[in-house]
Amino acid sequence: MSLLAHLQHQGLRQIVLCPGSRSAPLALAAGGLARQGGLTLVTAIDERSAGFHALGLALASGRATAVITTSGTAVANLLPAAVEADRSCIPLLLLTADRPTRLKDCGANQTVNQEQFLAPVCRAFLSTPGEGLHHQGDVQLQTLASTLWERALGSAGPVHLNVPFEEPLHPSESEQQAFWSAWQLLPAAGGERCPAEPLPTPWDGPVPDWSRPGVVVAGPWRGLQADLPAYQRALQELALTSGWPVLLDPLAAAPQDLPGVIRYWDLMLPAGLPTPEPSLQVLRLGPLPASRRLEAWLRALGPGQWLISEGDCRSLDPLGLASQCSLGLSSWWQGVCPQQVRTGERPSALLTAWRALEASVERALAQHLPPAGPVSEPALMRRLPQLLPPALPVMLAASSPVRDWLAFAAADSGQRRCFSFRGASGIDGTLSLAVGLSRELGPLVLLTGDLALLHDSNGWLLASASAPPLLVLLIDNGGGGIFGQLPIPTVPAAAFDHLFAMPQAVDPLALARAHGVPTRQLACLEDLPHALEWGLDQRRPVLLRVCTNRMADAALRQRLRREVEQALCAVQGSTKEG
Repeated sequence: MSLLAHLQHQGLRQIVLCPGSRSAPLALAAGGLARQGGLTLVTAIDERSAGFHALGLALASGRATAVITTSGTAVANLLPAAVEADRSCIPLLLLTADRPTRLKDCGANQTVNQEQFLAPVCRAFLSTPGEGLHHQGDVQLQTLASTLWERALGSAGPVHLNVPFEEPLHPSESEQQAFWSAWQLLPAAGGERCPAEPLPTPWDGPVPDWSRPGVVVAGPWRGLQADLPAYQRALQELALTSGWPVLLDPLAAAPQDLPGVIRYWDLMLPAGLPTPEPSLQVLRLGPLPASRRLEAWLRALGPGQWLISEGDCRSLDPLGLASQCSLGLSSWWQGVCPQQVRTGERPSALLTAWRALEASVERALAQHLPPAGPVSEPALMRRLPQLLPPALPVMLAASSPVRDWLAFAAADSGQRRCFSFRGASGIDGTLSLAVGLSRELGPLVLLTGDLALLHDSNGWLLASASAPPLLVLLIDNGGGGIFGQLPIPTVPAAAFDHLFAMPQAVDPLALARAHGVPTRQLACLEDLPHALEWGLDQRRPVLLRVCTNRMADAALRQRLRREVEQALCAVQGSTKEG
């Protein structure tokens, strides 16, 4: 009880609890604190789903969220979420019950060496005494709670606390009633980050020459929610000061109406963003967007690039071309920005030229992706931003949805907050994480493929239990559509579905309805406005399904890129002739 109470005092507000006997003391303590109003308790029967649900809560709130499990394989099921928390820098407290030392390595039931299951991806591993938690005094538990909170938020990521319990595990009903009648809730003293944060070291490396041409590449945001306003202010000032083009990842968490944004950069590469002079300066923010075309373009520019991470000291430069500063954009900008910041947008010559080319991309897409007719994935992504309410957050499943949003929903870039798995880029926990985001943020749209949704179908249990306002738009293309976009030849050709696409004979509408989730089927793009309006009006989990042809859409994407390239070459040719 004291352990969770001290964590609540540090700032813990939400716990996701999984069932188990050895974890009963933690479960009873969490339930009591929830009844006292000290925190919110969510229950989940699947530890993998629970881990990703906690990730969504932590990502949206900026606070560490705790997951409680029993011993044994329950701990191993936390690994996928711990991996994503590690790569995406999301604070997560993993509290796992365990058998005492005397039961280790002797064949005792449900007793495994779980201490090392999560170690490779955790910021820290801590354990209470192997003889049982009751051997730890209140002062020691207070120190332990403070350490856990600091390690999870100081360098944001997962922290594992293993808690051996000796029997008896279950106090009597009268003992529980007596305890809670005398219990007084500790005041909440914690916040969104640990209080003992070290001061940043001033950046003394080389800095850009703002009078020369350059480009900003803003990758996925990897910071805490509390740091986001300062990051956005710095990015706004940087764009105004430099006049440089800004290439935004959908997950960059950029401020609305950021100046200098080139929205269709992914479609413009390589023809529309020809490699400029080698002296072009490149400022990269966070990890790279998931674009091989961008990587090739940056590689052609050569070394001497800058890379700013939000406190993550690990190398984020797979190209090996940048000097990395881990102070965060706000701190770095304070040390390197010019004396005077411009008060209005004054685009550079490079930005003006790229914007002129970008206009031809918009015309090409408008010609080849009409807002009516059969549904293709590129047409769907282009149409959605025009119909969704402004600033409504969107979660993009890994694989095709996040890439298609980057390419074809680019007109929406920077206008709403987007979330996805770009840390480990897995499809694990897609629905569970979206439910966590919606529980914290309110109305949210999840765009997902059929395999990603089915892979995390236990997330429907979390959705139906809490009924957050989540609209799931299922793009059902009968298997893994992303593989159709990759050059994977198979002999015979029919083996492709069996080895890679793996279509499943499951009715996703029936599966959702079995969990009490309302569903609708879309037949064409004209159905989309009314279906979205209906789904958002429900203010609870709903599923909209649209069926597409993955092979036809793979060919369409290639055809659209050729059309865009031809349009850009025509514009560039006429410009040179003129």
